[in-house]
Amino acid sequence: MSSHNSTATANVPRQPSAAKPFVAPMVSPQDLPVDYSGFIAVILGVAGVMFRYKLCSWLALIFCAQSLSNMKNMENDLKQISMASM
Repeated sequence: MSSHNSTATANVPRQPSAAKPFVAPMVSPQDLPVDYSGFIAVILGVAGVMFRYKLCSWLALIFCAQSLSNMKNMENDLKQISMASM
């Protein structure tokens, strides 16, 4: 049975020297997908303030926290994070 395994590994046509590490493609900030959770947080926050719905306000806080947690490293700016949390 060990001779079967050695012949199976000998027939594998892999070339470790030809392997290249994965490099993620660069994406411009204009091509990033829309932050739906941030948009929903704004809509629910406005509805919560205008109509005095506590549920909308709580949901706005949850969606705001989700939007802040999904921020990419290149978007992390203290001014932007503070304004998003307001």
